[in-house]
Amino acid sequence: MLSGCSDFLDLNPTDRFTETTFWQTEEHANAGLTATYSALLNVYGSNIPATLDAITPNFYSYDNQSGAGNIARGIHDAANTGIINSRWGNAYQGIGRANSVITRVPGITMDDTRKKLVIAEAQFLRAFFYFSLWSVYGGVPLITEPPVKEQGELPRNTAEEIEKQMLTDLDAAIPVLPASIAAANKGRAGKAAALALKARILLYKGQWAAAAETSKALLDLKSNALFPDYRGLFMPENEGNTEILLDVQYKQPEFTHSNDIQFDQFNSFAPTQNLVDEYEALDGKSIQESSLYDPAKPFESRDPRLKSTVITIGSQFKGKPVVTTTYPQTGYGLKKGTTYRDNEAPPAGKVDNISDLNVVLIRYAEVLLTYAEAQNEAVGPDASVYAAVNQVRKRAGMPDFPAGLSQAAMRGRLRHERRIEFVGEGQYYFDLKRWKTADVDLNTDVTNYLRKVVDNRSFNPQRDYLWPIPTTALQTNANLAQNPNYNR
Repeated sequence: MLSGCSDFLDLNPTDRFTETTFWQTEEHANAGLTATYSALLNVYGSNIPATLDAITPNFYSYDNQSGAGNIARGIHDAANTGIINSRWGNAYQGIGRANSVITRVPGITMDDTRKKLVIAEAQFLRAFFYFSLWSVYGGVPLITEPPVKEQGELPRNTAEEIEKQMLTDLDAAIPVLPASIAAANKGRAGKAAALALKARILLYKGQWAAAAETSKALLDLKSNALFPDYRGLFMPENEGNTEILLDVQYKQPEFTHSNDIQFDQFNSFAPTQNLVDEYEALDGKSIQESSLYDPAKPFESRDPRLKSTVITIGSQFKGKPVVTTTYPQTGYGLKKGTTYRDNEAPPAGKVDNISDLNVVLIRYAEVLLTYAEAQNEAVGPDASVYAAVNQVRKRAGMPDFPAGLSQAAMRGRLRHERRIEFVGEGQYYFDLKRWKTADVDLNTDVTNYLRKVVDNRSFNPQRDYLWPIPTTALQTNANLAQNPNYNR
């Protein structure tokens, strides 16, 4: 028995992988990439988009979901706010996994086409994880190698260096990624997702001509299209439709979230009267200007996206009438992002706190509105600007924008269109910051259906355009500098 002991001690563990036993086969490459995708759940999934909207006048979070209420009220700091702390670590987990794929997979003997695709998808994901950091913290440590202990002592790189890395990754990935995603690869990034993310970054940077050019390259692919029904776009039976460029994948029983109960019964993300008032009348005019608006029937003859997004008083939801006390925080509930239907009770056996509805991250409507905004800023409101935005409005059941708008007038209308189109998708918070209107719009108190203030909001322009670097990160890395006007 002792004669075999030396051979036994030389063996690698058989119950787990190590660096010497992993990254050997195509199966390992695929598993590493899947693990990188799974990191999206904690960075972008579940109620995170709604949490970001709760920082804006769109929603009121009475129970301070993930610290959204603290940020909205301007009382957040480096230690007391959930999403500020969690985003940092979760994003770097995704970055570390992407770095391992990008570095290790080239050494694996496998089909060369598949190898290039795995690396390209990881490059896209690394850019997307860095985007989640850059968009809130500014400059962060730039790490492009697999995780090692020493990375925990790196100082921050500049925001410009992070921008350069994101665009470098996307430019490397775009030529390799497929123009269309096969059903067997549902949930994976394709060329359209990478072009859309690149366009989003350029839009945030104010590089209008480049953002318009990148958006148009995607539109010219003709690989995607608007889904014909705005409400149906977000329903389970239509997951993976032609409008979805990227979403976070959920599947019962392994991966689920609780948005059904949080949006509905808990009323944790309550639409405000501020938001409801922004939906136009069916003639395309504001409710202050339209003769179609009747204060006695405030939800009639309105932009159909209102009732597709918000559960309104007097309507039917889950087969029951909605009254003023159904949703006690503001009088309104959030419909978009739930699996429930207006005139049907939930199916027997439905568990309210379990949903596997995918969370949409990038869709074709964003590309159309990105193109319209960037083109308007670059050259003015030409015919292509009208064509892009009017596609989105036609799908919603709204009239075209009036002809002859000035550049400034078109700018205002496009900003309004983005707010209405992307309610609950986490875009409005970043739009207000990049437009530099947060000083006003995030200092606006929010009201309920009686137009009574339910939450006082505060935004400090000398501080709040960036989030603080989390205390947990600062405590473990003395080389990190805090953002201006926050305590370390």
